[in-house]
Amino acid sequence: MFALLATLLLQSDDRLVINGVDGPDKGKHVVLLAGDEEYRSEEGLPQLAKILAKRHGFTCTVLFSIDKQGFIDPKTQDNQPGLDAIAKADACIMLLRFRQWPDEQMRHFDAYVKAGKPIIALRTSTHAFAFPPDSKSAYRRYGWQSNEWSGGFGEQVLGENWISHWGDHGREATRAVSVARHAILNGVGEIFGDSDVYEAHPPSDAEILMRGLVLSGMGRLDPPASRRKATEKGKEQPVNDPAMPVVWLRSPKTMVCTMGAATDLLDESLRRLIVNAVYWYVGLKVPDRADVSLVGDYNPSKFGFDAFKKGVRPTDLR
Repeated sequence: MFALLATLLLQSDDRLVINGVDGPDKGKHVVLLAGDEEYRSEEGLPQLAKILAKRHGFTCTVLFSIDKQGFIDPKTQDNQPGLDAIAKADACIMLLRFRQWPDEQMRHFDAYVKAGKPIIALRTSTHAFAFPPDSKSAYRRYGWQSNEWSGGFGEQVLGENWISHWGDHGREATRAVSVARHAILNGVGEIFGDSDVYEAHPPSDAEILMRGLVLSGMGRLDPPASRRKATEKGKEQPVNDPAMPVVWLRSPKTMVCTMGAATDLLDESLRRLIVNAVYWYVGLKVPDRADVSLVGDYNPSKFGFDAFKKGVRPTDLR
């Protein structure tokens, strides 16, 4: 009891830290970056942190977009305190959208990327940063419309930038199916998510693990859609032939998953995919079927703009 109290007192008010329990993975540190306006990363990533810590022994630090009053506010795009923690991270899970962090914060993330350390990028992380054309930031190349670093962080590091909603957003859900064999897929079955499929064309050096079928509705059992659609380059094709990639490996240390809304994480296989990726990237044997049962109550909010819970501080999540 006294040890727990001491740990809580040492925590900064601008982050959530969950110490790993005893286990083979204790001592490994995962930093989770929550900062998007739509997909409730501020709800989903704390649940992932709890699973990683309580079920697997990883110590997890969750960092949030914080407003001037100290509340979690995904619409605050220019403040993600605590990024110095990433310097000692063994892996980073991120779900960011259009952030414009100041240089003193960006430098920590930039150093992590340059070090080639593990990144597990979810959903809108393909367009994680959006520095305006007249930005004076030393890191403006990270912006998704960057001319200095074509396509910015998304294209250069993850292998894809933001293109479009390939499925009808809010009307056509996703069923992801495996198309490869890899330890990251251990125990991973079909994944259902009520967020839609993104258009994505990863480069030839990416290894595609799963493709996403556009469903004809928002139900898990709805059949795949049969309509046709034109890609960004104007090529018309059936929306599911070929199905768009939704999970791929870009490098020995990078996995991209264009699913990841807080509601998507209700799916056991999606949670297992992410936990498996952490094991893989920190150099531990991936379990045959990792325990990814939810920790505590988890009733995530539906995705949507300005739908986040107001008046919540990181300390309220401990």
